[in-house]
Amino acid sequence: MLALLLPSVAWAQFQGDERPQGDTTLVLSLDDAIKIALSENASVKVADMEVQRVKYAQKGSYGALFPQISASGMYSYAIKKQKVYFGSDDDSGSGSGSGGGMAGMITGLLEPIMYYIEQLYRATGTPFVPYVPPTPDPQDDDKGDDAIEMGRRNQVTFGLSASMPVVNLQLWESLKLTGDQVENAVEKARESRLGTVSSVKQAYFAVLLAKASYDVYNAVYENAVHNYKFTESRYNVQKASEMDMARAKSTLAAAIPNLFNSENAIFLALWQLKAVMGIDLDRAVDVSGKLEDYAEHMFYDFNEGADASLDRNSQMRQLAQQAEMLAKQIRMQQYAYIPTLSMQLSYNYYTQSDKFNLSQWKWLPSSTLVFNLSIPIFSGGQRYHAIKQTRVQASELEVQRQNAERQLRIGIRQNLSTMETSMKTYDAARSALESAEKAYDIASKSYQLGKSTFTDLNNTELTLTQTRMQAAQAVYNFVVAKAGLEQTLGYDFTQE
Repeated sequence: MLALLLPSVAWAQFQGDERPQGDTTLVLSLDDAIKIALSENASVKVADMEVQRVKYAQKGSYGALFPQISASGMYSYAIKKQKVYFGSDDDSGSGSGSGGGMAGMITGLLEPIMYYIEQLYRATGTPFVPYVPPTPDPQDDDKGDDAIEMGRRNQVTFGLSASMPVVNLQLWESLKLTGDQVENAVEKARESRLGTVSSVKQAYFAVLLAKASYDVYNAVYENAVHNYKFTESRYNVQKASEMDMARAKSTLAAAIPNLFNSENAIFLALWQLKAVMGIDLDRAVDVSGKLEDYAEHMFYDFNEGADASLDRNSQMRQLAQQAEMLAKQIRMQQYAYIPTLSMQLSYNYYTQSDKFNLSQWKWLPSSTLVFNLSIPIFSGGQRYHAIKQTRVQASELEVQRQNAERQLRIGIRQNLSTMETSMKTYDAARSALESAEKAYDIASKSYQLGKSTFTDLNNTELTLTQTRMQAAQAVYNFVVAKAGLEQTLGYDFTQE
């Protein structure tokens, strides 16, 4: 690549002269142009980035198989503690208030125990003071009920948790689907390269055709100048008529616009080539060789081409990959009927205190291991209809594949027909070119000897010009059709 960017010495852009020393024009062969385009073209770069993005997505999807670990922390302050009641809110039964039933039951259980403790104290001579519960304040908000506050005002919790799937067939099938997505992205990148190579070839051949047209019209212009000067010299000595002089002037004037248009066509074709290659439009670029150089390779086995395989066609490969992905998607949706098993492990430290004194807080650990078995039973038909929908998509894709194959076969036959017609046209144009050149030479000498008119000379020159253009156009049509055929058949740049 660095060698290509160095100043080159090659033919002039419009003529065969060598370039002046110090010219920094980048002269490219077809292979050089393709190599630069495969590294600088925007669509190729975007396709490569897309492949990298999908690979990252695939690697990220495999993370679902590993434990998902997270840490958490919580602090809460109880503005008003929660209270709980024991017993029934029915006033009937022993005791009083809303907790009378529970209080009477507790009292009945404690009486024999308290009696036994009292006897022990008397045997040791120690006075026994029974516990008397406090009398509730009538002014309290709870109006004397036996509600008990729960918990502490400050509560802090720190913990770690980890979860991972143990049995999940749907997840495993989705991971296979991400692998197919990577392959599909790679194939799309290959399609972008094939399209770029075909576009570069077409742009490169367009430059050669424009230069061939320039050579033809430049020859017409030079002949017109030569004939004008010769007619003018004869007109000055009164050996040429005024009509011949007028025709010579009009022929010269008509040759100039064609020369300018062909010259402008070269600049436009070079700009198109630079745009396809992805290089700076202000960079001075030229192409090497001539369109006639490719006439030596105008042959093809048309019987083999008509029955060529589409196994390497990028569009057919992508359709096959999409069909495989839809099949895996159907299996993944069917696996939604199968139970899943997951595991979760948590380890926490927590503390509670009514006073905000960190040094006196007591931290208590706790840990749990949970196995979660999820059994799908009923989803309102969502899974069933999702499978039906995907199967319809698979049927649509099969119809699209058949139609795409039909269109590709038509394109192959069109390219082969164009190539065959171009070969016949070129052979006929080459045969006619020899006769046209000979006829023009005879007409030119006859005109100089005064044995033919200027009209005869113009007619023979027009035939010569048309024949030259037909030969160049035939070569261009052949190489462009062949480039399209190679793209359809999926030939890479490195393949024959």
